[in-house]
Amino acid sequence: MVCERGLRTMNKAIDLNADLGEGNANDAALLDIVSSCNIACGGHAGDENSMRATIILALRNGVAIGAHPSYPDRSGFGRRSRFVPAAELHDSLVEQMAALARVAGALGAPITHVKPHGALYNDAADDRELADVIARAVAALPTRSALVGQAGSASEDSAAMLDLRFVAEAFIDRAYRPNGRLVPRSVPGSVHTDLSTMTAQAESLAIYKQVVCATGELIDVRADTLCVHGDTPEADAAARAVRDALEKRGVEIRAIGP
Repeated sequence: MVCERGLRTMNKAIDLNADLGEGNANDAALLDIVSSCNIACGGHAGDENSMRATIILALRNGVAIGAHPSYPDRSGFGRRSRFVPAAELHDSLVEQMAALARVAGALGAPITHVKPHGALYNDAADDRELADVIARAVAALPTRSALVGQAGSASEDSAAMLDLRFVAEAFIDRAYRPNGRLVPRSVPGSVHTDLSTMTAQAESLAIYKQVVCATGELIDVRADTLCVHGDTPEADAAARAVRDALEKRGVEIRAIGP
């Protein structure tokens, strides 16, 4: 929704999350900055060793742990759109989350949330059938984990249907369309790499609940958590700059709770 900036109620606290366990070198640095993490659990990346290593670091830093399942697509890094039947996808998602739950359980770590990865996340924003598949898989977890997705999406509707807590997410390192969805990665300029751009976007989202989209309009975007992708260039520097800027403005960085 296009709007004008005016007086708005500032978020007094917001979560800062990162997608980790995907083979990037800056995971340890990010876990010293973010308050929540989403751990790849085998669909697009990750294995038992990477899950364990990431969870151990997260626990040391007091970072909330979430599952980051995807289409079963390791060769395409989870960025190919819907290509498996719903029942097969559901079973794969349950298997991925169960794999993380086993590792986390052995380390005494709760899984607070689930955030789908890549194409699965984006497809589910406007595909209610797909969103229902994801929500049912999340509901099958033995713990009542929250579902992370974009505000006003089919994912939010599906979470409500199953009485799952929904955590609205926005992105500091991605460009937005006027309809509030992300600009596809195939479009030049869809991923922000400039620190000042990412910091300004984070402050706008956290303080005004708005973002300037790729075409220049100012739109409303509700967010309980802000994401920096682990594979974004200098992701740790971006996360640190964002955290410092928000705290300077009086916004507490607080993890996703149970």
